Amino acid sequence: MTDTKDKKLEAPHRRLESTPPRIVEKAAVIAYRSMAAALVHLPTRLTVPVIGSFNQISYLAWPKKRHFVDANFGRVMGLPPDNPRVRRMALRAYREYAHYMVEIMRLPAQPVEAVSSLTTGTGVDRIIEAWQAHGKSMIVCAGHVGNNEAVAAGVAWRGLPANVVADDSAFPEIFEILRRNREDWGVHVVPWRNLRELFSILRKNQLLALLVDWGYREDGIPVRLFGAWTTLPAGPAVLAAKTGSAIVFMEVRRTPDGLFEVNADDAFTVPSSNPADLQRATQHIADALERTIARAPAQWYSFKPIWPSTDEEAAALEWRANEMLAGRPGVAAPPARPAESPAGPGEPSA
Repeated sequence: MTDTKDKKLEAPHRRLESTPPRIVEKAAVIAYRSMAAALVHLPTRLTVPVIGSFNQISYLAWPKKRHFVDANFGRVMGLPPDNPRVRRMALRAYREYAHYMVEIMRLPAQPVEAVSSLTTGTGVDRIIEAWQAHGKSMIVCAGHVGNNEAVAAGVAWRGLPANVVADDSAFPEIFEILRRNREDWGVHVVPWRNLRELFSILRKNQLLALLVDWGYREDGIPVRLFGAWTTLPAGPAVLAAKTGSAIVFMEVRRTPDGLFEVNADDAFTVPSSNPADLQRATQHIADALERTIARAPAQWYSFKPIWPSTDEEAAALEWRANEMLAGRPGVAAPPARPAESPAGPGEPSA
């Protein structure tokens, strides 16, 4: 059984009971292998438009998912979810996602030197310099923006101990395919539930990459993102506080010429595991994530609910953030007001 104190480190987007049936997984593996084999030989200028069109059709044909995707982009753009500009941005994002899908299937066929040459910008150098200056482990946080695969390969190709956390619970066989591909580049992949290995990596003073925009979950750390309350996972701040690791946020954007521009914020540390320090550190990450998404919203491919669905949940998060900053994190929700029920946490739409 997972210890309660470690529960906050779990990936916030995945529930174990959502594991797909075996026949669905086998079909997904066959489809993935077949598509990857075909894409190696087909020109990108043909495959991206076709896959992008299918992505857009899936968005239009899935009302429940379209509802929260529109809510996400509406929040980013500061517009109502039903604004036509929001719909156009969502369609553009699904088309851009086709670039990522093609890249992730084509990149494994290329040597690591070629993949690492796809990165530009100062980000990788800044991460290396900050890691060496800190003299200990470093947690590299990023969002689902652009493509992080080529960056991980570039870091590993330069001889650095690169480790990434990935979700292995939905399609284990596809996870294993991707794991082997990354290991061939020198990138070590850690299943997100393996907390023992995460701590081991950081105690060896290595680099650990974590994606932070997996989706809203009420038991994360409350932060403001694009002017509204939500949560981000506690993992980066908790791990940094417990191991003395530094945290750096990495931004990746795909450029028109097919390269990946990498930039990195200044590294920072988390002084302690006190609730106030954890909230401040996670808000720092949220601010960097907001800047990253704002610079390339069409390249943001976290198609899950990112904000809570009700004003009551948002108010509860604001209250809890204030409690953390005041050193009083013991209650999960504010007390009930007269003649009202407590604002309990709600499950987001999926």
